[in-house]
Amino acid sequence: MGFGSYDESEQQQQTADDEDDVEAVNVHENDHDGQLSFESDASTDELVSQLGSMKDDDDETEE
Repeated sequence: MGFGSYDESEQQQQTADDEDDVEAVNVHENDHDGQLSFESDASTDELVSQLGSMKDDDDETEE
């Protein structure tokens, strides 16, 4: 066979074989039903201000 040629029956057989070997993926394997908490010395206003600054920096880099 030349470059780019293939046997269609061989390709069809390959996909049929692949379907038999498929294993299910458990997307809930690493679910976590806990709580998350953290402590910060910064006030809510300070944190919001920092977030605004970060967003402004992102806008400048996209232009």
